[in-house]
This record gives sequence, structure tokens and C-alpha cells, in this order.
Amino acid sequence: MTQPSRILVIFGTRPEAIKLFPVIHALKADPRFECVVCVSAQHRQMLDQVLDIARIVPDHDLDVMQPDQTLDALTASLLTGIGKVMDQVKPDRAIVQGDTATAMSGALAAYYRKVPVDHVEAGLRSYNIYHPWPEEVNRKIIGAMASLHFAPTETSATALAKENVDPARVHVTGNTVIDALHWVSARIEAQPHLAAGLADLEARFAGKRIIGVTSHRRENFGEGMEQIATAIRRIAERPDTAVIFPVHLNPNVRRVMNERLSGLDNVALIEPLDYPHFARLLNIAEIMLTDSGGVQEEAPALGKPVLVMRETTERPEGVEAGTAKLVGTSAETIVTEISTLLDDTVAYEAMARAHNPFGDGQSARRIVELLANEIGQEA
Repeated sequence: MTQPSRILVIFGTRPEAIKLFPVIHALKADPRFECVVCVSAQHRQMLDQVLDIARIVPDHDLDVMQPDQTLDALTASLLTGIGKVMDQVKPDRAIVQGDTATAMSGALAAYYRKVPVDHVEAGLRSYNIYHPWPEEVNRKIIGAMASLHFAPTETSATALAKENVDPARVHVTGNTVIDALHWVSARIEAQPHLAAGLADLEARFAGKRIIGVTSHRRENFGEGMEQIATAIRRIAERPDTAVIFPVHLNPNVRRVMNERLSGLDNVALIEPLDYPHFARLLNIAEIMLTDSGGVQEEAPALGKPVLVMRETTERPEGVEAGTAKLVGTSAETIVTEISTLLDDTVAYEAMARAHNPFGDGQSARRIVELLANEIGQEA
């Protein structure tokens, strides 16, 4: 029997873990592959929550995160740490996802060893190197080295074609975040206690229209966060509305939100949610207000409009499809747009019923088959 191909899957943050666990599950279930998992723990607590629910035990854990770590110090630590793991594991191929420092460093470490690196969620572009920062450039760096580009949509595949990436190396697979959401939703249905931690808030806000909020983008630190907090205060003045805001652990977010929003009756500032509870928040929210990338893909799968507190997005498909809308960080604009969705049923339904362009829940299966085909051609 042919030896299984050894695949090193490298990630470090909660969003990467969510989008890669379906791929890891599919690889581990396939006898053609030996799947080795390396985590950097670029996000420690939030990463571990996803690993736990997905039942993934890393083979290598770099635990790189330090308080107030600079991007260059983080990158240096990641590059050397992942390099040591690669020298030990000697993988046939490596997989990275998205646009984090871990993904970029993992791709670079693989390239330095002439190990083919395959990119899940390839081809997203905002065409502004400072929005999202530094993720836009991280993604482009990975794209310059990747062997296989697993593009979630035709739009992302077209972006790669414009950069002269060989079309034979680009495959439209859908986004694995939809696979993950379907998987965790089925787990919650079978085991409701996994997401029972929001029950008290659901009772407290019974009869109110819930706005879910997530915010953590570096480019919004400072004035952007102040504006977002102002908008939330004004939204919460409506007696028919409540806000549930899992506050990111970054002190640049926490300080502003705690100072501006603590003690408001209609605002619940809560700790970051594990994945099942976040899926539950998506279910009970009427609108999601976010500067996150993943929420732009997840919420439309459940028919929830997304208002994106950014000036640009590397996920224009949602905006084009009508599932998401860019609103920036102006408090005035955010309040106006949320009020429109709350008060205009036609406007709300137009977004809620728009087709989600990001996938059908079969992306991981497609990726594993494409990997098998590639390895078969190399043999």
C-alpha cells in the first residue's frame, strides 16, 4: 500500500481554527493522508475553545503569544518556531488558511524548505494594503508562494487570475466556514447544553430585537472604536432593541467599550464566546454589526443582514449579493443604517433573503479531493 501523504496544517487563531477544522476532520478520515496539526496559539484562549469543541488535539503547540507583542517580533517567533516543526515533521505538503501572521509565516517557512503550501480561502482582496491591515499583504504574500489556491468564490478566483496566477492552480471550493457552521449547528441541535450559556440574556431581552456586535480590527483602534461605542449607545436608547456584544480581549477594544457602554440596561458586554455560543448568537440576532471577516460569511448562511464597520472589504461578494453592507465607523451612519433595517421591513427582507455567495457546506470534501488529485499527479 502506498504511504499516506503527510500534510502539516498550520494555524493560530480562532477564525483559522473554525475554517480549518472541517478540513482536518476530512483529512483524518481519509486513509490517503496523515494529518499533522501545528498551532501557534496566536490567540490562546479563543483558539483553545474551538479546538475543544472540534475535538482536535494539536501535535505541536508553539504558544507564541506575549502581551503587547509587536508584529515583527510575532512574525520572527512564528517563522523560527514553525520552521523547527517542519524540520521535525518533514511534511509532504503544508496547508494554511486566510491571512494571519501565522498563515503567512507558515507559508514562508514551507517555501524556504521547498514544501508545497496550499492556501485555503485564497484570493480575497480589498486592494488597499492598510485595510485590512496587515492581513491584505499577508494574503498576497501567501498567494505568491502557494501551490494550490482554494478560492471560496468566483470573485476570489478572478482576483488571482488578474495577478497572473496559473488558472490550473486555482480551484473554487466555497468557504469552509459554512461547513463549520453546519457542523456546529448540528452539534447544538443534538446537545443543546453546548450553547445554553446565553439563556439568561435571552430571557432578559425577551421581546426585544437583538443586535449582535463584534469588533476587533486594528485599523479601527482609537477614533473608530469611539465612534462604534457612540453608535451602540444611541442604538440602545431604542426601547425595542438590545445589544449583545462579546468584547474582544484586546485592551484597545475593552477599554473603550467598558468606559462607554458599561451599565446600560439594553447592552450586554460579555466575554468572548466559544464557537457554539457564537453560533447561537447568530441565530438569535436580528442584525449583525461587525468589522470581522468571518461574520460577513457566517451570518448570511442564517439569513441575518450584516453591517460591516469598515471602509473596504476583501469579501465584496456579500456586498454585491446584498447580504452585507459597508457602513464604515461613523456613528451617524451606523445608527442610520441599523435604524433603516429595524424600521423598514422591505429593506430588512431584501438583505435577509439574499443568496449567500460563500458556500454550501461541502468545501472541505472538495479540498481533500483536490489534494488527492494533486498528489496522485505528482506520484
